Amino acid sequence: GGSDPAPVTRGGSTGAGKPIAELPAIDQNRVLEHIKALSSDEFQGRLPGTPGEEMTVKYISEQFQAAGLAPGNPDGTWVQKVPLVGITGKPSDLRITPAEGSAGSARTLKYEDDVIAWTRHVADRVELDASDMIFVGYGVEAPEFQWDDYKGIDTQGKTLVMLVNDPPVAGANGQPDPAVFGGPAMTYYGRWTYKYEKGAEKGAAAVLIVHETAPAGYGWNVIEGFDGERFDLEAPDKNAGRAKVEGWIHLDRARELFKAAGQDFDALKKAAASRDFKPVPLNASASMTIDNTMRRVQSQNVVRKLAGADPELADEDVVYTGHSAHFGVGT
Repeated sequence: GGSDPAPVTRGGSTGAGKPIAELPAIDQNRVLEHIKALSSDEFQGRLPGTPGEEMTVKYISEQFQAAGLAPGNPDGTWVQKVPLVGITGKPSDLRITPAEGSAGSARTLKYEDDVIAWTRHVADRVELDASDMIFVGYGVEAPEFQWDDYKGIDTQGKTLVMLVNDPPVAGANGQPDPAVFGGPAMTYYGRWTYKYEKGAEKGAAAVLIVHETAPAGYGWNVIEGFDGERFDLEAPDKNAGRAKVEGWIHLDRARELFKAAGQDFDALKKAAASRDFKPVPLNASASMTIDNTMRRVQSQNVVRKLAGADPELADEDVVYTGHSAHFGVGT
């Protein structure tokens, strides 16, 4: 989405006075032919560890070879092996218990309808046991923007509830300030992957992101697609450095959760767009179990190299990446 990038001037020069190579025209029909091939039923949805992935690797390798690219691995090979663990979780419903002495009653958030969750822990079972819930705004720690949504709060073993996307900081004209979090663009701070990574770094037991269609860029139906088998790299600690539970909570249930804590969701969301925001305890604890089945899969990266022409830059590399895998065969 967003506006088109600025055009590249051809036949110009770099800041060092060196000529920019003439860029070839993009042949849209050729691009479309690749898309048609890779997305066809023949490729079976390109799931890692399946014949569909083997076909995909072969196709990409042949195209790169025809383009004159060299092997990209240090040992001179074309394909990098990527050992993955596939984790299929069976989560319980999310049980929310009010803190002692607070108003409200215990309630259950139904899995799939109200919450989608998984674990990256390579373990038969993970248990989230009465973990105190804290709202941490957008869950962002960005020193370059003088931004800290955590402000010294103890997050060890807690369940962090946060908003998706970047804090929407308005400039003097009332529009998104391009000097802070990219203005209307989304920075990595706004991505759900960052929020789970930061929560793990903070020692959280669980990280739940409140789903909102516009800031996320997709509806709850896409979140439901997060269910099922998930692939991950397996760290030496069996991924124990990640939060036990990562997931999304439906906006309607989040509103109810905040109301039960004596808070107004919209007011706190507005407050979270300020550097002055401080974490807010939600006066409740969360419990959930996830039972896992696991399998190991040998996936593959296709790695190719194009040598540059400038000897002064011979020790520098520019890396382009893209993912060739998808969901495989399913409904």
